[in-house]
Amino acid sequence: MSKRARRLSILLTVLYAASYATRVNFGAIVAEMTRATGFSKGALAWSLTGAFITYGLGQLVSGWLGDRFSPRSMLAGGFSATAVMNLLMVFAKSPAVMAAIWCVNGFAQSFMWPPIVRLLVRNTSSEEYKEGVVLVSLGSSVGAILVYLVSPLFITLWGWRTVFAAGAVCGALSVPAVLIFCPDAEPLPEAAGDPREAAPRVRYSRLFSPVVIAVMVAIVLQGALRDGVTTWMPSYISETYSLGASAAILTGVFLPLFSMICFRAGGTVYEKKIRDPMVCAGVFFAVGAAAAGVLFAVTGRSAVVSVIASVLLTGAMHGVNLILVCMLPEFFGGTGAVSFMTGALNTCTYVGSAASTYLFPLLTESAGWRTTTGAWLAVAAAGAAICFASVRAWKRRFGSR
Repeated sequence: MSKRARRLSILLTVLYAASYATRVNFGAIVAEMTRATGFSKGALAWSLTGAFITYGLGQLVSGWLGDRFSPRSMLAGGFSATAVMNLLMVFAKSPAVMAAIWCVNGFAQSFMWPPIVRLLVRNTSSEEYKEGVVLVSLGSSVGAILVYLVSPLFITLWGWRTVFAAGAVCGALSVPAVLIFCPDAEPLPEAAGDPREAAPRVRYSRLFSPVVIAVMVAIVLQGALRDGVTTWMPSYISETYSLGASAAILTGVFLPLFSMICFRAGGTVYEKKIRDPMVCAGVFFAVGAAAAGVLFAVTGRSAVVSVIASVLLTGAMHGVNLILVCMLPEFFGGTGAVSFMTGALNTCTYVGSAASTYLFPLLTESAGWRTTTGAWLAVAAAGAAICFASVRAWKRRFGSR
């Protein structure tokens, strides 16, 4: 990787970490918010569900705009809006107001990932992109780790509202970082002539073949597990094993830590071992199903094993996300719709996320955590089946790498 490409990848990694830190902070402290405010999990879940919906829909808007407007301006605007929304959360007094604010934050956050991918595609070679997108994807885990580490300290010293104040500061500081250091979507000299630079007239209907739709369904299932388990795991640990909210939040640190390992492992496996994206994603889904099976079997019996199984499950879903959401957009490089397809695929993630953050607590309240973990097993198994069944169709549509 050239020095310029590496500098760009590091910068975008930092920015993506900042975007995650200003987005996952609500989910990280929702158990403490439930305890401190007396609001039910269902009432607070509306904020998370609404944010996932607006984030997912915003991905389509952002993806479409990202092929036409400056990605640097889009990033700066997104960070400005998310800083304001995090600040407003400090003063929110009711679940309805929280939901309204966090829905706007979800839409603002959607202006991050598609422009980042476009910057990478337009400013790096094909091989540099594969290495760079893995590095940038690690930013999500770095941001989540910071939130899960710092939130218990802030809660203990000053209360849960200061977690959002810190998010506002983080978002505000990101704006000048984007404007000063971030390039725009001009290709490097060595990338000139790359077929990914081609921009024919886009025919959007032709982008969504049956196999692409099947992949999008698999991404929905991945999003349901990745964000559903991440959001509610602290509550699961707290309620199942009678741990305090701060201690339960700290267990959430292990999820993004292991996710970082899975990002690196996923990139290595995809590049050097399993070069077929559908097979690779199917393997990660299968690993997640095995972890969910263990979680289902040990719920209520072992806190340590439950945490380990949850970590392995979410880590495997991050591996699926790396393959299906981060790697696949490059296959659409010659269509002139890289940013749009990036947004469309990522939208599917948050369709699953929105459904899971609302339905999982409802399922838990009506049938208990063991039933919920059984649902996680079924979702992971379905994802594996879809990916393995799509192998031949994907090869016929897009060829081999």
